[in-house]
Amino acid sequence: MYNDVCELRDFYYTTALGRAAQKAMRDRLMTCWPSVKGMSVAGFGFAAPLLRPCLSEAARVITLMPGPQGVMHWPAEMANHSVLVDETNWPLATDSVDRLVMLHGVETSERPAALMEEAARVLRIGGKAVLVLPNRSGLWARRDGTPFSLGRPYSLGQAQTLCSEHGFQVDNHSAALFFPPRDRKSWLRWAMMLEGMGQRLSRRHAGGVLLVEATRIPDTPRPSGLVEREGKPLRILNPVPSPTVRPAWRAYRGDGRQDG
Repeated sequence: MYNDVCELRDFYYTTALGRAAQKAMRDRLMTCWPSVKGMSVAGFGFAAPLLRPCLSEAARVITLMPGPQGVMHWPAEMANHSVLVDETNWPLATDSVDRLVMLHGVETSERPAALMEEAARVLRIGGKAVLVLPNRSGLWARRDGTPFSLGRPYSLGQAQTLCSEHGFQVDNHSAALFFPPRDRKSWLRWAMMLEGMGQRLSRRHAGGVLLVEATRIPDTPRPSGLVEREGKPLRILNPVPSPTVRPAWRAYRGDGRQDG
């Protein structure tokens, strides 16, 4: 089940908590990608709040919003850069994207494996993806009222396995949203200070979201199951060999004498 695009828009653009979350995650993303000059950048799910800095230097920026979520015009004051898509069939050519960020897409997908295969298809070999996922051990996934409470939260090991099984090599990981998910001015005054402290003290355990950076690698050929041979195959259709020891019931004749 996906979040509704109107609820996501209202959270990130009209609430103080959403704007603080947007800044914290965007700062971490810009640390991973200090420059995207001349690159093709895409976002899946609701990645628009993180991609605005890319508009000024990337050659192309596009946000892919899944059908169940809905789509909105983005950015509001410029020509549209967003498109409504099927989550496993994006209108992008193979090997056409240099950078991909996925926010509010993987954890709410009913087919995350197929989604990752589509992400691997559009990324060039050597291209990089950042998955922003709710942290299973964090507070944000447990608190209703934020977009991170919907869907399946991930541990770092689960996120790494998801990447490695679908054409990606994990390069780095970090976390964000170390401040509590409370939309109160008294808390939000300290939000960025708590965020900075969290970055210094923990890379994943206390953060509300995990950011997993992975590189698209060439596909590794896998042996077909049809050519694998069993070391000691069962000869089911072979005839049963004659027993070397005669059964006890054949050892005597009907007259009581032993059968020679």
